[in-house]
Amino acid sequence: MHCVVRAYGGKGAKELFDVLEEHKGEVEEMLSKVKGLVSYTLVRNPDGGYSMTVCEDKAGVEESAKVAREWIAKNASGTGASPPQTYEGTVIVHI
Repeated sequence: MHCVVRAYGGKGAKELFDVLEEHKGEVEEMLSKVKGLVSYTLVRNPDGGYSMTVCEDKAGVEESAKVAREWIAKNASGTGASPPQTYEGTVIVHI
């Protein structure tokens, strides 16, 4: 399995997470279609938030990034949020 964490902070990040929360059903539906998706978690924190995506392989993680980027461009570009910092790697333990 492969995992990516995308951390959003700084200008516009809180507003981005407001939009994501308002459209969480749409976000869930969109990401549930990613081939090989194992789990997706979206977390708000004081600086904005982060997402954690686990897929069966790296191709799924790459597809999830593309889908998320397109959705944000279409639905939340007005927030002015910067691209996320990303942390990616092979899953060692997943319970």
